[in-house]
Amino acid sequence: MSLSSVVSELRSAGCVFAEDEARLILSTADSPEDLRRMVGQRVAGLPLEQVLGWARFRDLRVAVDPGVFVPRRRTEFLAGEAVARARPGSVVVDLCCGTGAVGAAVAAEVPGVILHVSDIDPAAVACARRNVPQALIHQGDLYQALPLLLRGRIDVLVANAPYVPTDEVDYLPPEARLHEPLVALDGGEDGLALIRRVIRLAPEWLAPGGSVLVETSEEQAAGACAAVLKAGMEPFITSSAELDATVIVGQMPIR
Repeated sequence: MSLSSVVSELRSAGCVFAEDEARLILSTADSPEDLRRMVGQRVAGLPLEQVLGWARFRDLRVAVDPGVFVPRRRTEFLAGEAVARARPGSVVVDLCCGTGAVGAAVAAEVPGVILHVSDIDPAAVACARRNVPQALIHQGDLYQALPLLLRGRIDVLVANAPYVPTDEVDYLPPEARLHEPLVALDGGEDGLALIRRVIRLAPEWLAPGGSVLVETSEEQAAGACAAVLKAGMEPFITSSAELDATVIVGQMPIR
């Protein structure tokens, strides 16, 4: 298949960036058969990153397996905020890790961190093993997955928990709604159910002066900050207009 024929097929399927996607698929395919398979998957609606088997995240090429939540570009801002708070030797935990992209970025940009990643989804955990083989990897529901020895020792706790309100999941693009796990999308009635759990229990796990970081929408920021205050931490809101990203930080006092 030529570039023009791949572009034509992708465009007919409604791919807005058909030329860019065609070049990526052509550069990734190992054979004509592989190329036809990948084009067929994309035409059928599979997310581009799952078709390619990878996504670009900050300066990394992150493996993305079928059925695993695709790291969004806006989440690069969350990773950057975590990087800014980590130091060599810091204990960093990436909850709801998905592919492990955020943890991988922190480990790549802050050499010497002690990285733990976890997710409730076995497929995500398997994918994260490929992206952060140097990390200690756990499977389970939020903090239940973590070893008890981490209590009171975590310096940077980052969680890209789902924050789409349940009633809005059906309006997500088909790529996400049909091909990514619901557990990675549905954030409950107002989108903050899991985020509130992350924040409420964070003080039990954070070291003095440690921080918990979560991604939300701009509209949810006030609710997330209220949860931070209720948990006894100091809240900060950081945002990026370029990436349309909002991150809430809760910082523990230094005792």
